[in-house]
Amino acid sequence: MTLEILYFAWLRERIGHPRETVETQAETVAALIDELRAREDRYALAFSDIDAVRVAVDQDLCDMDTPLAGAREVAFFPPMTGG
Repeated sequence: MTLEILYFAWLRERIGHPRETVETQAETVAALIDELRAREDRYALAFSDIDAVRVAVDQDLCDMDTPLAGAREVAFFPPMTGG
C-alpha cells in the first residue's frame, strides 16, 4: 500500500524532511516503524525511543498496534502538552 508519512518537531529534524510517500507491506503502525528504522540510521535514531513518539492514522490519534489497512496518512509527533 502507499502511505503519506508526516513527521513533526524533532522527528522531522532527525529524519530531514516533513513528509514522504512510502510503499509498505506493514499491517500495523509498529510494523511500519520497523520498516522505517531499517531504511537508514536517521530513521533508527528518530524512532529509537518509541515511548516518546505519538501517532495518528488518518488524523485520529491511535496506538502502535493500530492496523493500517485502508489508511492513507500516518503522522508521527512528540507527546503533546496542554497549556
